Amino acid sequence: MVDIKVIIPAYNEGDSIGHVVSEIPKSVSEVIVVNNNSTDNTILNAQQAGATVLTENRKGYGYACLKGMDYIAEQSKQPDIIVFIDGDYSDYPEELDKIVAPILNENMDFVIGARNKELREPGSMTFPQIFGNELATFLMKLFFGAKFTDLGPFRAIKYEKLKELQMEDKTYGWTVEMQLKALRKKLAYTEVPVRYKKRIGVSKVSGTVKGAIFAGVKILGWIFKYSIK
Repeated sequence: MVDIKVIIPAYNEGDSIGHVVSEIPKSVSEVIVVNNNSTDNTILNAQQAGATVLTENRKGYGYACLKGMDYIAEQSKQPDIIVFIDGDYSDYPEELDKIVAPILNENMDFVIGARNKELREPGSMTFPQIFGNELATFLMKLFFGAKFTDLGPFRAIKYEKLKELQMEDKTYGWTVEMQLKALRKKLAYTEVPVRYKKRIGVSKVSGTVKGAIFAGVKILGWIFKYSIK
């Protein structure tokens, strides 16, 4: 039996987190919500939906993901696959089995849920998100010959491969760091088209000018850092 665990970073996602956790397929052995300094009812709603809840008070997407990984590393039984998904209910959690399928059936190491235009609800991605994704994936193709089309947060990776990446970004650069390191490590990767809808609440990144700028700087910083190595 393949052991799959899910990590969900969550900062003030009280209105959405219960939906996300409850719609995760039963193929998952544990759903881990990392409360990232929330001031609403994120913790209570995640617990009521059946998740394991951790708290990481240092604000940052990467900090939350690393907290979840540290928790898993201390368990006596290690999982086979880790899935990351956002807590805002913009992804469709029931598509998790579709995302892990290439790992199970084709021995892929890493799978991105790609938010293709034809599957996105109108308005579900902001202009900064769309532009940032297109620029980042273009540069990865230019510098590294990558075939990525998205930096989608809904993703699955073999746990042993994830450990090899030695993830370190604490904030906005988490997703692109993972993809760049997967390229550097020559992991077998692919993308699976997924549906995408308007999130519940306001994005902490693309929903603000400051967040969009910081995310863009982080993403470009990681790409240029790796391009000159």
